[in-house]
Amino acid sequence: MTVVEKKETSGAARLAGQPTRALAEFVVGVKRNGVPDGVRAVLADAVLDAIGCGFFGLTTKPCRIAHDFALDQGGPAEASVWCSGGAGKVSLLNTVLANGTAIHGFDFDDHSRAKIHPGAAVLPTALALAERENIDGETFLAAVAAGYEVMNRISLGANPNASRTKGWHLTGTTGTFGAAAAASVILGLDAEATAGAFGLAGTQSSGLWAFTADGAMTKRIHPGFAGRNGLTSALLVQRGFFGGSHILEAEDGSFLRATSDDPRPEEVVRGLGIEWRAEAVCFKPYPCCGSNHASIGASLDLMAENGFAADDVDKVVIGVSRVVLLQTGYPYEKSTVLNAQMNIRYNVAVALLDRGALIEQFTAERMEDPRLEALIKRIDVVVDPEMDAIYPGRYGGIVTIHLKNGKTVTKRVDFSKGMPENRMSPEEMSAKFVSLVASTTDKETAESLLVDLKGIFEMPNVGKIAARLGAPSLRNSG
Repeated sequence: MTVVEKKETSGAARLAGQPTRALAEFVVGVKRNGVPDGVRAVLADAVLDAIGCGFFGLTTKPCRIAHDFALDQGGPAEASVWCSGGAGKVSLLNTVLANGTAIHGFDFDDHSRAKIHPGAAVLPTALALAERENIDGETFLAAVAAGYEVMNRISLGANPNASRTKGWHLTGTTGTFGAAAAASVILGLDAEATAGAFGLAGTQSSGLWAFTADGAMTKRIHPGFAGRNGLTSALLVQRGFFGGSHILEAEDGSFLRATSDDPRPEEVVRGLGIEWRAEAVCFKPYPCCGSNHASIGASLDLMAENGFAADDVDKVVIGVSRVVLLQTGYPYEKSTVLNAQMNIRYNVAVALLDRGALIEQFTAERMEDPRLEALIKRIDVVVDPEMDAIYPGRYGGIVTIHLKNGKTVTKRVDFSKGMPENRMSPEEMSAKFVSLVASTTDKETAESLLVDLKGIFEMPNVGKIAARLGAPSLRNSG
């Protein structure tokens, strides 16, 4: 984590009891104070990751629906809906709805220990405004950094475990704040106006976890709604709409109190301006719930280290935290790809059978394999006290596999691939981007975009590359 060698951002300590205002003052100061190199490097990867995931997301049905809806709704030609053949400039709000949904469309996008997917709400908002306003790379970086930091801090302030167990999807509920922060930077709002944008953003927060009941498409669209609503908030405040300045701390009806039985408002401002939560963003090697990645990695490691195959497995026991048991340890019933992505039993079973967990492991066709159902029935998920104690500080998992020959093997993974302590390499990040974009358009387009996007924070006009994202036509759909 980057620690900036200077006093806390003006007002952070002074406004410790006023987290809304403290965050607003921080956001206003990001461009002036600069973004630390470590955060800048992580966010450069985040831009690539989000756009790659967004392009691939557009091959899926939910994202195509949102994409076509945005084009049909139209509005002023302000920003580009991605992969619309160059004919898809529509209103900012419709653009963000479509592109934010696309980024989260296959659960392959970035996430953090605050139990959020920040890129899907923040980046489409910043890119859409960048296209309309023709901003430079440094302003774009400040906007993205502010959005990521605000979203992470507010989620931590809600106490992710407590908020999640109440049924909230924190990407949806905190994404409005992240989008509002990014938009406030680009629009040049002052601290009072930015606090007001947070007020409007918080009152529009939404996102419920009921999608796991039947594999509903709603999870995919939550960041699209969040980005659209956060951007709406900043645009309204820019026109003079008063959004208030106490959305995080009001006694009656504040965001933290409404969404959590155990809020921790001190986490919103702790180390603000000194310690950057945005630097702890995680990138996914597997397109499924990030809380399950440690158990997938442990299972694959056990196979490699002990030389057994899936047919040799008698029983599997996965030890996780209480929140992960609730979130992904529910009994598996074949329904939608989303439910397979969220279910830890499916994740581990398909990884054992295929010795991997990539896009091809999460298709309707792959789910039909009767061997999968047979193996899933031999998998138990239990609360492990050690895993419970460290979650979500560590997205850990302990996998114990009982083999048919009587041997038992166990592996604990605290830091799965993609976590800050176990980063994907630059080559792996680039390969992921090219693979995702090429599967939607073509390899030449993917490689060209990769080169340009790697320099996005140095560009004199980010709007040009943002517009380019609308030029390709979709090759595949599903």
